[in-house]
Amino acid sequence: MTVPSDIASLALAPEGVRRIEWAAREMPVLKLIRERFQREKPLQGIRMTACLHVTTETANLAITLRDAGADLRVCASNPLSTQDDVAAALVNDYGIPVFAICGEDNETYYRHIHQALEHGPQLTMDDGADVVAVLHKDRRDLLPGVVGGTEETTTGVIRLRAMAADGALGYPIVAINEADTKHLFDNRYGTGQSTIDGIIRATNVLLAGKNFVVAGYGWCGRGVASRARGMGAQVIVTEVDPVKALEAVMDGFRVMPMAEASKEGDIFVTLTGDCNVIDRQHLEAMKDGAIMANSGHFDSEINLKALSSLSEAKKRVRDSVEEFHLQDGRKLYLLGEGRLVNLAAAEGHPAAVMDMSFANQALGAEWIALNHTKLEKTVYEIPHDVDQEIARLKLHAMGVAIDYLTEEQQRYLTSWQEGT
Repeated sequence: MTVPSDIASLALAPEGVRRIEWAAREMPVLKLIRERFQREKPLQGIRMTACLHVTTETANLAITLRDAGADLRVCASNPLSTQDDVAAALVNDYGIPVFAICGEDNETYYRHIHQALEHGPQLTMDDGADVVAVLHKDRRDLLPGVVGGTEETTTGVIRLRAMAADGALGYPIVAINEADTKHLFDNRYGTGQSTIDGIIRATNVLLAGKNFVVAGYGWCGRGVASRARGMGAQVIVTEVDPVKALEAVMDGFRVMPMAEASKEGDIFVTLTGDCNVIDRQHLEAMKDGAIMANSGHFDSEINLKALSSLSEAKKRVRDSVEEFHLQDGRKLYLLGEGRLVNLAAAEGHPAAVMDMSFANQALGAEWIALNHTKLEKTVYEIPHDVDQEIARLKLHAMGVAIDYLTEEQQRYLTSWQEGT
């Protein structure tokens, strides 16, 4: 039987299989979930559309969902993040329909989302809420059949909460990003390491001694800032939230507005989920040779239109590096077209951290499939007991033992009679 797909080349499949199997070695929690799903088939016959970064780690999640019985279709959540060999392997060796090609243009990107929706999904799985957006804008005819979904990212959750607040959300969504075992680890350790990896792979610059500007001190920003400092960079943080700015100061970083940081920075990374964090006035103030990268979900954080309007020419000087020759003679460098640098210029998060994120995705899909009839059309956090179980499984896989409360200790913590 032919598997529906639109990918670069099936000939790439053998390399994809090897890399998928390599990633699986670092994903023991998902392996345990997959083994249970193979027995219990909690998603049997449920049609699913997953709009995710098509990487080796995502492939292991897709295989887990397939083995749970889901009728799954996969498309990319970013035009530059698809690993073509992985897409080929999913189609050729694992029988999972995939619609994704690395470097696809905007028209192809959205055509692929539409193709992934053609079987009429009952569950959606998003990384950035693009499938939700397409369903609500272009395919409202499919909305009555959708009973629930999950969302991976901070940016996507922000969009979905806004939809829910406006009464526009058509079905319940589980916010995977709100799980402690997701944002405390994926966002901090995953984004921290993979963003630095993407910058170094793209440029091969020495970070030690550089002024490294981190825009946004959420969990992703914290991770990047700490790892840049570990590489010897002089880290500057920009923030709009006074509490987060205060945290950054007390964590030992310099904090200042972007208007000031733009004059000092050698390397800039945006991680806010907002638009025009690096704007025209900042571009006009930057030093000759400044390097800019984005690790937020969308390519809106650096004002690319302003960058183009200030430039008289641009050229690609390395893989994933564009040189903008400004009209005043300065040169500025943009990595990964302003898209997610950790995926555009590297391989994304390490499998060990995605193990927990995708465990949340798998269990979140199971939970919403079982409970959707009791849910309202809003955004839900993943149940606390699911979060705790994923942490326990990860510790077990790492060979780490922890203490447990005795009955006496449990009584003490839940009583009010005990005093000083």
